[in-house]
Amino acid sequence: MPSLFQTILHGRLTGLLVLGAVIAVLPLFLPNNFYLDIAILAGFNAVVCVGLNLLIGYAGQISLGHAGFFGIGAYASGVLAGNYGWPPVLALLAGTVFVGLLAFAVAKPILRLKGHYLAMATLGIGIIVSIVLRTESGLTGGPDGMTVEPFRIFGFELYGEKTWYWVVGALLVAVVWLSLNLIDSPMGRALRAVHGSEVAAEVVGVDTARFKAAVFVLSAVFASVAGSLFAHYAGLITPAKADFFKSIELVTMVVFGGMASTFGAVVGAVVLTLLPQALTVFQDYQQIVLGAILMATMVFMPKGLLPTLAALLPARRRA
Repeated sequence: MPSLFQTILHGRLTGLLVLGAVIAVLPLFLPNNFYLDIAILAGFNAVVCVGLNLLIGYAGQISLGHAGFFGIGAYASGVLAGNYGWPPVLALLAGTVFVGLLAFAVAKPILRLKGHYLAMATLGIGIIVSIVLRTESGLTGGPDGMTVEPFRIFGFELYGEKTWYWVVGALLVAVVWLSLNLIDSPMGRALRAVHGSEVAAEVVGVDTARFKAAVFVLSAVFASVAGSLFAHYAGLITPAKADFFKSIELVTMVVFGGMASTFGAVVGAVVLTLLPQALTVFQDYQQIVLGAILMATMVFMPKGLLPTLAALLPARRRA
């Protein structure tokens, strides 16, 4: 009989193989670059949601300002590469380091809060970032945004949807692999303990403040890297990518897919990126239909889409 570790390891490897296989064969079923573009956007959202799921789903810490970290990463690449001539790789790394330091600086005071107080504090971070990006027009282009240089590495320029699809696909697999390994590590067990009860976790020796700050920084770094690469892919960024509505969209993707489920975060990001495109046939009623679908999902699948569907599989096998 397999041990618990073997069962977990098998499930993790199976999930990664399935994800890799889907990414590998998906271009065969996409008829043109429009669909590749949607797949790339879904991939960027999934990268952010995997990190956000570590914070919300496993550590139990809400964040309504993660779009701000996405925006900082995007504008760091845009400003440093475009205005100051930095190589895109260095611009990406500089933005990532800055976001990591910023997240670390605000993590401990903010993560002392709980519930709606924590939500309001993280929302404040996102609002501040959005305001700065809109008002510093000399640096960021203001509300109209700014153009971003193509991403070049070792003299090779990443160009076209097909190239970017494989770059984002590889990034997503790497982020999911890192997340799954972290979840099965002592840090992952500490995060689950913090989610269950901070008092009980501290009683058994878990440094809750340190672990909450660490996962907050890690999730912010994921968002920054995705934002930087998105900026180079899109070629144009606006403050809308860092505003409150983008943060709410990211949290909705995590909850919709299933909290405390890494692959659920990926599925939630993909479905909610594709769904608005599929609902364009409803024209003026598109948002109403989308809202109804989200409400129905949360009513009938309160644990999220993927965990609910996964729970049905054993019952079907027994039937």
